[in-house]
Amino acid sequence: MKTLEYGIQAIRDEAQALLDLIPKMDSQFERAVELMLHCQGKVIVTGVGKSGHIGAKIAATLASTGTPSFFINPLDVYHGDLGVMAHGDVVLAISNSGQTDELLRFIPMVLHNDIPIIGMSGNPQSLLAKYSTCHLNVGVEKEACPLNLAPTSSTTAALAMGDALAIALMQRRDFRPQDFAHLHPGGELGKRLLTTAQDVMRSDDLPILSPQMQLGEAIILVSKGKLGLGVAVSEGRIVGLITDGDIRRATERWQADFFTHTVEDIMTRRPKCVGLHTKITEIQHIMQTHKIHSVLVVDDAHRLLGVVDHYSCML
Repeated sequence: MKTLEYGIQAIRDEAQALLDLIPKMDSQFERAVELMLHCQGKVIVTGVGKSGHIGAKIAATLASTGTPSFFINPLDVYHGDLGVMAHGDVVLAISNSGQTDELLRFIPMVLHNDIPIIGMSGNPQSLLAKYSTCHLNVGVEKEACPLNLAPTSSTTAALAMGDALAIALMQRRDFRPQDFAHLHPGGELGKRLLTTAQDVMRSDDLPILSPQMQLGEAIILVSKGKLGLGVAVSEGRIVGLITDGDIRRATERWQADFFTHTVEDIMTRRPKCVGLHTKITEIQHIMQTHKIHSVLVVDDAHRLLGVVDHYSCML
């Protein structure tokens, strides 16, 4: 077998392990989601070794999707960290064997504080499963490791089950993109979801035209504006919009008579407008839907405040 085939086979083995999880998902999964959904405190994820690494990732995913959560190593609990737990919390304990000694010694402390435990292991008959309020079976037939020793398929299965919990909770909470953005203000998605027209619009040296302006003069102002458009304004209110495309088509249509026409002859009389606080994501949707490259930013009286173009939305 070639090197590439080894890698392909590993992915196939892990993919099959994930598909094999589906028949094992039952009412225990639903109960786990309910416990986390109605948790009045925090979801505390714990595990040792590779399960600990997986647990840390699951905790991060939960926290970033609306479920207050953090990871703690059970070894740390023996050295003073038990105080982070309180009534109202829920513990998600992960162990492939369900028999990990360090984790099992941690469980009596949790039960003593009347904190429900969601166990996640590959052994429904394990002590972890026995002492858990509900148990999620993430058992796999074999590891992708050719020696069937290194945690591979088993860690992938646990990670996928953690994602399944997070996604189910998002659906139950009706978690929206805006919620995600508030938890990720520094990321690209957060910037796009939180940024408004006011933050990116151009408001100086806007190409303002009169509806009666000759097209020859209008071309000069549109060119100077470097936005590919000109805004027709009458008595302080927007009455139309012309673009480079409008000018090009008018030139082809009228040819020598082009300069005898005015802005109002070619302008779009109802250009797309948004308010100062319109989100960039909504503006992008408007541009894509109507196949335009710019929108006008206006106040309540429909007076021009600025222009947001395609490039302004590229955060």
